This record gives sequence, structure tokens and C-alpha cells, in this order.
Amino acid sequence: MLVFGYRKKFFTGVAVCMSVAMLLVGCGSRSSSELEEYKSSMTEFYDKLSYYDRAINGIDASSDNAKQQLLGYLDEMNETYKTMAATSIPEEFSGISDIAVEASDYMQMANECYHFAYDGDYDEENEFLAYQYYGRANSRAMVMLQVLHGQVPEGEGITVTTQEPGEFTPIGENETEAETETEE
Repeated sequence: MLVFGYRKKFFTGVAVCMSVAMLLVGCGSRSSSELEEYKSSMTEFYDKLSYYDRAINGIDASSDNAKQQLLGYLDEMNETYKTMAATSIPEEFSGISDIAVEASDYMQMANECYHFAYDGDYDEENEFLAYQYYGRANSRAMVMLQVLHGQVPEGEGITVTTQEPGEFTPIGENETEAETETEE
């Protein structure tokens, strides 16, 4: 019997992340093509996470192929995290490059543990480990999103080192002023 013990709680974090991520769409005060490309890549990343959330929560746990569906979506999500971590990060956001790699590494570990949990006989310990690793990947994705929106990330284990004011402009800040300057 297939058990998705942590599935609903597990992927609820993605849904919260996705509702915040929608703010990223249309943001961007810099005309830098690198910033625009990064914004586009990150929007695509968060859109894909939203898709996986809906798809996984839509799996009928009683169906014969539920395990395969779940593991397939997790494999795809893992690849999405890898692509995100490999994306070139503009200098303005270089501080999140390590966080992006950590998020990808934790998603890789979560994916492996989910395979151990559901390939063959159900293994509750590996499911719990996968849940923990996924939580770490998701928390790092949330920190990245906060930084991209110019917010100061908060939480356990988060250390923030800031630059002097005026040394960088987060995506979305002064958007109206930049548009006005461009028109003039």
C-alpha cells in the first residue's frame, strides 16, 4: 500500500512559496539583460515548483501507479532545482549563489530518500528523511525569493551580511522610478 505520510504538509510549503513567487513576475528595475534573464529563470523555477505542487497533490494515492507518478514528479523537480542552481547569478545577487547550490543538493538528497522510501517496500524512515531534506531545500528557495525581493531573510540558521545602502538595487525596487527614467 502506498503511503504519502507527509505529502500534504510537505508540499504546502511549495504552495506558500508559489504565492509569494508570483510577485517576481513583472518585477525588475534594472535594464541589465543579465538581471532580466535571471529574473526570467527564477520566475520559471518558481512556476515549475507550483506545477509540481499541484501535480503531486493531485495524485490518487490509491491508484496502482501512484508511486511511479510521485517519483517521476520528484525526479523532474530535482532536475528543476539543478537547473536553478546552475543558472548564472548576477553580481547584485551573488550572495545567494551558495544558497542555490545548497537548495539543489538538499533536493537531490530528498529525491534519493523518496526513491528509497517508495521503490519496493515502503520505508518510513527514508520518507521522513526525504521530508526533512525537502524542507531544507524549500527553506533555501524561500530565502532566495526574499533576497530577490529586497527583503532581509529571517529564520533559524540564517546569517545576513549586508552591503552599504546604494551598493545594490533588488529586483522590483524603484520599478516606477526606473520606468520614468527610461521614458525620459
